[in-house]
Amino acid sequence: MRIDKQNCRLWQATVRRTVFRALAVALLLSAGTSEAALYRWVDSNGRVHYSDTLPPTYQKSGAAELNKQGNIIKRTQSEAERKAEAEHQAEQLRIQQEQQKQVQLDRALMSTYTTEAEIDLARDRALEHHKLAIKGAEIRAKAVDANLAELNGRVAAIEKAGQPISSNLKEQLDQAINESLELKRLILQNEEAMVQVRDKYAADKARFRVLSGSQP
Repeated sequence: MRIDKQNCRLWQATVRRTVFRALAVALLLSAGTSEAALYRWVDSNGRVHYSDTLPPTYQKSGAAELNKQGNIIKRTQSEAERKAEAEHQAEQLRIQQEQQKQVQLDRALMSTYTTEAEIDLARDRALEHHKLAIKGAEIRAKAVDANLAELNGRVAAIEKAGQPISSNLKEQLDQAINESLELKRLILQNEEAMVQVRDKYAADKARFRVLSGSQP
């Protein structure tokens, strides 16, 4: 039994030495057969180059690392390619955000209205607000225009008599002119707002028809 244990230990030591030698030989062989990387790149004049090193400008023009069979194993994008990819990703993000926004708008639309008649009613309520604003401005404008006509008549009479126009009269005239212009702007703003309201609710109704399946 003692002899068998000794032989076993000798055999294990021999195996370990053999394994270590095999690993060492493999490392030496791999070190001796390794080859430097080969790169393909294009200079600023469009000429193609092959070398085992890359120039500092390769980040702008791009480059490709080749294996010994000449196949591309790694590629670096050019500056133009990186810019195009960034623009493409930005556009995709914009489209995705618009789609998400449309989903939210659709959800809000369908939760607000159950029929097209309800959309028409909401439109009419919104239009009524602007109609009242226009009507009030028109009534006030008539009074301002009448006052303006009276002031202009007084100014014309004073000038015809060759007398100077008082500062108080000039101030009243300026105030009347400014108010008349402001009222006209107010009326125009509300008229434009009414067009926008009609367009908005028309678009809402068309979208409602699509979502509800009632579109002919």
